[in-house]
Amino acid sequence: MASKPHKAMYALPSAFTTAALFSGFFAIVQAMNLRFDTAAVAIFVSMVLDSLDGRVARLTNTQSDFGAEYDSLADMVSFGAAPALVIYEWSLRGLGRWGWLAAFVYVSGAALRLARFNTNLAVVDKGFFQGLPSPASAALVAGFVWVFEDLRYVGSDLAWPSWIITVYAGLSMVSNSPFWSGKSINFRKSVPFFVVVLITMAFVAFSADPPKWLFAMFVVYGLSGHLLWGWRRIRRRSPTLS
Repeated sequence: MASKPHKAMYALPSAFTTAALFSGFFAIVQAMNLRFDTAAVAIFVSMVLDSLDGRVARLTNTQSDFGAEYDSLADMVSFGAAPALVIYEWSLRGLGRWGWLAAFVYVSGAALRLARFNTNLAVVDKGFFQGLPSPASAALVAGFVWVFEDLRYVGSDLAWPSWIITVYAGLSMVSNSPFWSGKSINFRKSVPFFVVVLITMAFVAFSADPPKWLFAMFVVYGLSGHLLWGWRRIRRRSPTLS
């Protein structure tokens, strides 16, 4: 019989969640101070921290209902409010009502996505997410800001492209498109040598230009679910392709 974790261990996953929440809040503060590249990086840092809290909870056997609820609320700040406010301050403000409506579409999409995720845990295919995950959606928006800040563009000059990507990310979160979850990967098994080579090359390319590579990666991921959804519909309609 496995021993019960010490009470202090239950605070460890929540510490990662708090750090992720802080990074999301920090992104909002930096956007208010017009430091948009720092704000975008803070959202990516929040993504990394958010990916760790659940793993730490499972490794230490300290999963709890409180931790799950806390993580969801922190995600709403870091991947809902923060990206919407960052891109609004950077680019959408000049569009007037169209700007804040796009930001609201994103925020409401994130809220609905998190609510659906929490209520569908027992029924959704573990291999795929239903709709674009909120961290990936945040990465799409924050990556767009980071790339064009790095290229020295003025946000107001990209108002309508910003509007399109914000609305796209918001609607993708509440779509029924299947996005690969990555949960099928088993790192305990050996992997082919060429996979190790590809991972090494990816790290080298990423280190050369992080903003562009991160944004490109999440653009591909942000399109993948819709393409897979379309392909599945085509296969259902065309028995010869099955």
